[in-house]
Amino acid sequence: MSDTRILVVEDDEAIGAELVQALTSHGYRAMLARDGFACMAVVRVESPDLVLLDLGLPDVDGVSLCRGLRAAAPDAVIVVLTARTGELDVVVALDAGADDYLTKPFRLTELLARLRAHLRRRPASGERTSIEVGILRLDLLARRAYLGPSEMVLRPKEFDLLAVLTGSAGQVISRDELMTSVWDERWYGSTKTLDVHISALRRKLVFKGEPIAHINTIRGLGYRFELAAGGS
Repeated sequence: MSDTRILVVEDDEAIGAELVQALTSHGYRAMLARDGFACMAVVRVESPDLVLLDLGLPDVDGVSLCRGLRAAAPDAVIVVLTARTGELDVVVALDAGADDYLTKPFRLTELLARLRAHLRRRPASGERTSIEVGILRLDLLARRAYLGPSEMVLRPKEFDLLAVLTGSAGQVISRDELMTSVWDERWYGSTKTLDVHISALRRKLVFKGEPIAHINTIRGLGYRFELAAGGS
């Protein structure tokens, strides 16, 4: 049995029990909470490594609960399970602190693959827990980034992408490597999402009106993170 703790937050008892049983059979320590109140109670006691969060709960708005989870368990991976398919709903959930989402109905094999990918990216014992490049500092455990004394406002995937780029500052990282590291080796969608996240990071790497770093496009190869002049 793995020590990895997974909390399933699902108000449908049959679906929740099925997920717990499936996760347990694959070696995880799975727990079930059927509403927001029970969810936060379990989080305080068990400190789960990953939360599967259904947005349609009876006692609290799922997006608000996601924000509460991110504050209470900053190190946990949050994967939203939702029947909502609108792009706006997904963006709102990601902005609230979710790391990923799956729309219902989903295949168990896809869910397990996503979970394995997210859990692999969590820092293991002995791995580096922070990155500092000039005035930019990333706390990998708390998943928080700072420019000088100011905290950056980053979406989960923006943080992951910045961590990969700054972890190899000065080196060229290919688009394929970035997609594999930040999203998943099984990602079949458009890589346009990478360009969108790179553009967002470029806009946010600004301190007192000046860029502190450049994410340079190396045509035909990938991207390279470099401090701007005066960014140290």
